[in-house]
Amino acid sequence: MNSAQRVGFVAAFVMVSAACGERLVFEATTDPTFVTQAAPTTIASSETTDDTAPDPESDSTVSSDTINWGPCRAAPSPLECGKLAVPFDYDNPSVGSFVLSIMRRAAEIPATRIGSLLVNPGGPGFGGTVMAEQAEYYFSQELLERFDVIGWDPRGTGTSTPAVDCTEDYDRFFGIDSPPNDEAAKQTMVDLTQEFVDLCVERNGEMLKYISTEASARDMNSIRNALNEDKISYFGGSYGSELGATWVTLFPTTVRAAVFDGASDPNASGFDQAVAQLKGFEQQLDTFLTDCAKRVACKIYNNGRPAALFDQLVIDIDSTPIVVSRNRTPVTQGVFYTAVVQAMYSNTLWPQLESALANAVRGDGALLLALYDEYFRRQPDGSYGNELEAFLAISCLDDPEGSTIAQVDADVALFAAAAKRLGANFGYGYACALWPHHVAERIVVTGKGAGPIVVVGTTGDAATPLASTRKAAKNLAQGVLVIVEADRHTGYGLNSCVVRNVDAYLISLKVPKNETYCK
Repeated sequence: MNSAQRVGFVAAFVMVSAACGERLVFEATTDPTFVTQAAPTTIASSETTDDTAPDPESDSTVSSDTINWGPCRAAPSPLECGKLAVPFDYDNPSVGSFVLSIMRRAAEIPATRIGSLLVNPGGPGFGGTVMAEQAEYYFSQELLERFDVIGWDPRGTGTSTPAVDCTEDYDRFFGIDSPPNDEAAKQTMVDLTQEFVDLCVERNGEMLKYISTEASARDMNSIRNALNEDKISYFGGSYGSELGATWVTLFPTTVRAAVFDGASDPNASGFDQAVAQLKGFEQQLDTFLTDCAKRVACKIYNNGRPAALFDQLVIDIDSTPIVVSRNRTPVTQGVFYTAVVQAMYSNTLWPQLESALANAVRGDGALLLALYDEYFRRQPDGSYGNELEAFLAISCLDDPEGSTIAQVDADVALFAAAAKRLGANFGYGYACALWPHHVAERIVVTGKGAGPIVVVGTTGDAATPLASTRKAAKNLAQGVLVIVEADRHTGYGLNSCVVRNVDAYLISLKVPKNETYCK
């Protein structure tokens, strides 16, 4: 997603959330793209480490030139962990430093090793070490045999330090009703957003000025230097495509190969990007309802009129939010829309949404709340990761145009006109209008001099619609598009065609034909 747009929430995973959000997609997904088997969320350590040896995960052993690799405390061999110091400001290194957490999964067949493959799952705000830790769930065996998979948690995210941390009280800020029904409700949204922004500034301070996409792209070059590789390969999904596009534009001569999966147009204006994304989600919702209308077994079939049931449920929830438990947010319209958008990332979630909507009609909102929780990455113990906070902080910073409360309000009607069901909710969100920091200007992506870049898009991607992905490829001097027929976000791993074409490019630099269609 284009993080320059006036941010709301939509995550690789859309956050069509109310109070603090606007229209952003959290573009990093933990849903593995290569196999359908669920990836483990944690890997228990199967080894002990030498307490007398330097700790590769300790900031005290960090260098700005090299990565001191060693065993990972929380993951078994063949994974290695390390740290790398990078400056807050590359033009003024004395300001301070981030310490990046980096994980390496070495090529399984050293004799056929090509080099390193930098990987990023999206966001902004998601750490990338997970893609190295669980590389077998993301990449083909052929890639694992030939590349060291290098995942890192970008500045401000994950276990890199310092990392953005604003709040644990998600229900307070994101469970609010949206769209607001009157001026008083709108003012409540504004006030809660200001409270959230103030918490972010208070808890994170000056660091918030230095976590832009451009700065992270410069970190990629620092990682490449520390790995001592003249040219390096890259695979980025969702927002990782925008990060990669910035990198290939800034450092074209260091690019061996790059794949951008689920890309959006990084050069589009914030408003145009937001409208494109909104239409993508609305289109997938229409597809979901149309499919349900054809199946008597659909749990919201409603005599072939599931759309009418959906629309009435919206009205009912607006009038009377569904209480699930005393210590949680009720299912407001804001919670409802977040749950629906969560399910639009992949048609594998549509059966879950069917059940959630059917139950809600009967007054049971538990499954809708569960989808809302999945969207916000709520843990079983009720805690949250910091992905959302980092997402907002990076996205708002990346927007040089900024916005005002009045501009956000004025645009709501345009969003409502673009999408009859999701538009009004999608339009509200004041976070970036109140955010105190913005970059001076965005990098205009060209990729000139970087060589051929493979861009992957799916026909039914709500978060990064194919039309936007096609523009992303055209922005690049030598962009090549591979299209995957699928109703989901990102396409690598969904069929042998896309895997074959991407792997041949990464391994042998064999560039697929532009507009190759995989189904």
